[in-house]
Amino acid sequence: MGSGKTAVGSALARMLHVPFLDSDTEITRAANMSIAEIFERDGEAFFRGKETQVITRLLETQRGILSTGGGAFLAARNREVISAKGVAVWLRADTDLLWARVRHKNTRPLLRTPNPYATLKSLCEERNPIYGLADLVVDAHAEYSIDDMAEQVVKALQTRPDVLEAAE
Repeated sequence: MGSGKTAVGSALARMLHVPFLDSDTEITRAANMSIAEIFERDGEAFFRGKETQVITRLLETQRGILSTGGGAFLAARNREVISAKGVAVWLRADTDLLWARVRHKNTRPLLRTPNPYATLKSLCEERNPIYGLADLVVDAHAEYSIDDMAEQVVKALQTRPDVLEAAE
């Protein structure tokens, strides 16, 4: 969360002239409630199951840039389908940069804790080794604009012509 998946993904889709897809948006549309409400009503396990269904459907039926929620890549089944149908890109950012981006937002259910910074730091420590399994890694820097970051992703994708070729 806070790495820029939606903003950078949207810019990247525009640059590549392909649709931008967001698994969280698809889930909230189907459920007619926010992710926070789904977490509260049905729990994280229920949400993660729906998330896998949506990611699989989108990757099997669409071509474009797919932004997934921060927890999606933790599931081996999601990593497998993402790499089989496309390429996983980790927008790697350090904890302080992520915190600067999310600290004033109350839309992050996993950060609704007594010490949200400590929670974010713990999530990063837990998740980063798994995120490191992504096919490509692009480092975020505070001075990068959204377009700068999207350009860095394009450069990384150029190492995978099979993916760019499929998107054209």
